[in-house]
Amino acid sequence: MEDKRQRVKMALNNEPVDGVLCSVWRHLPEEKRTGESVIQDQIHYYRKTDVDFIKIMSDGYFAYPVEITVRKAADWKKLEPLREGHPYFAEQAERAKGIVEAVGKECMVFYNIFAPFSSLRFAATDSLIMEHLREDEEAVLHALDVIAYDNGRMARKAIRECGCDGVYFCVQGGEKKRFSHEEYMRLIAPSDKKALMEANQYSQWNLLHCCGWDGYENHLENWKDYPCKAVNWSVHVEKMDLLQGKELFGKKAVIGGLDNTKGGVVHKGDLEGIRKCVQGWKEKYAGVPGVLMGADCSFHSDIPLENIARLVREVHR
Repeated sequence: MEDKRQRVKMALNNEPVDGVLCSVWRHLPEEKRTGESVIQDQIHYYRKTDVDFIKIMSDGYFAYPVEITVRKAADWKKLEPLREGHPYFAEQAERAKGIVEAVGKECMVFYNIFAPFSSLRFAATDSLIMEHLREDEEAVLHALDVIAYDNGRMARKAIRECGCDGVYFCVQGGEKKRFSHEEYMRLIAPSDKKALMEANQYSQWNLLHCCGWDGYENHLENWKDYPCKAVNWSVHVEKMDLLQGKELFGKKAVIGGLDNTKGGVVHKGDLEGIRKCVQGWKEKYAGVPGVLMGADCSFHSDIPLENIARLVREVHR
């Protein structure tokens, strides 16, 4: 049997592997979102669950640090890139490096980075950014461009300086109720691609997460041509299974298939339910090159780790 790193790389390259590969993750508990506690939590999570690769959570750094006063939409034109050595970079780099060093070469490690539109919405609220887009589109697009530059810098640090294999790039805002496909491609896609293409300068192993965070369907076609190694989306929100998505995304490797919600069998920890879920996934996808098991999105922070360990043990049986 090949080791974890080799098997995951083979799967991401659409090559056949023995067995099923699985990785899922959960948000960090509130008390474990800074400093050494994050590193220890993520390592404990990996050892306890035995997932096949690690996605380092960036909880605590979702919001871009806006260091200007914004009273009106036009104020976004004043936004400038963060200084080198800013805590936003340094603290995330410390997290990533500590986890990579602890894991060594046991498995692939990816660092979570949000697309600029999400970083800005987390910083200033969703409603305000949408309002400002309507008031002064040019100013908000300037801010997105600045954040794309800085998120690209964070990707470089995670990969080049910290040793991550790639980034897990999360795109949001593609809900059908928010933008038309044409609006998204004009307003949001340029900053998405700027950050992602910067990450691609340093690694070929970058993964794309098309987030269905609010339960509303996205225009998945927004992201079908984004340059990445593999794609993950909410099969339950989008009503598009992994084989259908594999076609949409140009036959790239795909990750997913599991319900991450509190009502799902994994979060509940029902062993028989987990067995049936894994069996159903395997019946549909096992043996298909380039299909890895994952969840629609992150599990809630309060999920018992034993529930995830049960899932992975069942997958690896």
